[in-house]
Amino acid sequence: MKKTGYDLLNDPFLNKGTAFTDEERKEYGLVGLLPPRVQSLEEQAQQAYEHICRKDAGIEKRRFLMQLFDTNRTLFYKVFSEHVAEFMPVVYDPVIAENIEEYSELFVNPQNAVFLSIDRPEDIEESLKSGAAGRDIRLVVVSDAEEILGIGDWGTNGVDISVGKLMVYTAAAGVNPEQVLPVILDCGTNRKALLDDSLYLGNRHERVTGEKYYDFLQSFVETVERLFPKLYLHFEDFGRDHAAALLQKYNKIYPVFNDDIQGTGIITLAGILGGLEISKEKLIDQVYMCFGAGTAGCGIARRVYSEMVAQGLSPEEAKKHFYLVDRQGLLFDDTPGLTPEQKEFTRKREEFVNSHELTTLEAAVKAVNPTVLVGTSTVPGAFTESIVRHMADTTKRPFIFPLSNPTKLAEAKAENLIEWTDGRGLVATGIPAAPVMYKGIMYYIGQANNALIYPGLGLGVLASEAKLLTDEMISAAAHSLGGIIDTTQPGAATLPPVDKLTEFSHTVAVAVAKEAVRTGQSKFSEAEALHNVDTLKWFPEEVVP
Repeated sequence: MKKTGYDLLNDPFLNKGTAFTDEERKEYGLVGLLPPRVQSLEEQAQQAYEHICRKDAGIEKRRFLMQLFDTNRTLFYKVFSEHVAEFMPVVYDPVIAENIEEYSELFVNPQNAVFLSIDRPEDIEESLKSGAAGRDIRLVVVSDAEEILGIGDWGTNGVDISVGKLMVYTAAAGVNPEQVLPVILDCGTNRKALLDDSLYLGNRHERVTGEKYYDFLQSFVETVERLFPKLYLHFEDFGRDHAAALLQKYNKIYPVFNDDIQGTGIITLAGILGGLEISKEKLIDQVYMCFGAGTAGCGIARRVYSEMVAQGLSPEEAKKHFYLVDRQGLLFDDTPGLTPEQKEFTRKREEFVNSHELTTLEAAVKAVNPTVLVGTSTVPGAFTESIVRHMADTTKRPFIFPLSNPTKLAEAKAENLIEWTDGRGLVATGIPAAPVMYKGIMYYIGQANNALIYPGLGLGVLASEAKLLTDEMISAAAHSLGGIIDTTQPGAATLPPVDKLTEFSHTVAVAVAKEAVRTGQSKFSEAEALHNVDTLKWFPEEVVP
């Protein structure tokens, strides 16, 4: 039975607002429920964009965009997709962090998300069915919000992460918004300010861990996979104690993806490969150091390590190229409290005559002389002038990637890195950075934004209906970004610009779908899979109720 009247206007998937024609208003019981003027979708989008441009603060722009999202998905995606580079940092990182911190206080609309409580595991199936409302769900982004961006544990407030990530999937790769479902797993929170906040909407107890936590996750994964058999499951912002364990548990059973581990690793590898096109060096000759050995840091190291092995090094030889630095300093095999992921890349103390002194990043850099320095530490300003100039003195073309975000947590500013390396640094940042003019050359700064990878990766998996997401498919995604930028130009970026997001999301999807077919993960032929890449794409056009 077709929806009519306010039921239709309150359905964001079907509502067209003032774009309903006079004939449609009569047919669907909308006469007198809308202002008399009929607008085209293009007119609505222009009107909305002009309104947004009158707002100064990013958070105010985001809240208006969310009003569009809540009421008219087609209009929201029309505006977002036409201004994707401008609104990416507004819809997602870094502005989303502000919204998360005030989510409970400002709560108005659940935005078609599903809220699952560890205190009520018996509600999982009913909740997922209610959230899907009969829709053919192909993509779920799920988070327990233990380790969000650079702001940590935000409990149920972190649902915005799942919602925001799915927005990017649609705007960048054309994933149908009717086929996605954001999910938050409320396992409690250890943030005392939330537990003491009378307005906080989540469970008021500390995080549950151990057997009860993993049983809850198992129930969720088994249920969601059973209800939605063509599902691609995206894990987001899980804590370091759980993220890798969950990925390893499920990635040989279902097509699953963890953006913090795999997405960050893929885009960082893509940035390094792009830089190598500029420097004309080989990956297997690089000495890699990461400052910040959490989920993202270890995930990046694992991805770059896998690529070194794929390029001909033995596992033992490849391990010799990696150094992890965390709050304790350089990580050794006898460092207390190591995670399993950290243990994979620790060093032996006998390698250094002064191992007891390597308790800071600067000491580690000067002892190792890395050619690649990646930051996932959330320690602002950690890449000091002394550290960067030392790298410039010991490396012809140093790779320096301060990836922590939001802006206030970045390890360095792009303009400083260009100056301190006398223009020789190959720089990528985790936040948008303006081009840097230095000694008459304009240096373009690549943004190691996971959005360059994960939307296309997901579309490729969906198009091929891959049984699993494999290392080969992930490597194909990283390599596919090569050739999109002209690395022969002075000041060339190591990564393509975000304003070409839709173009290279398609490029990534094609590469992933081809690799899925080649490696037997897809039941389709290559021609069929590539046809699916095109036909699955959803475009923000006027809908028929």
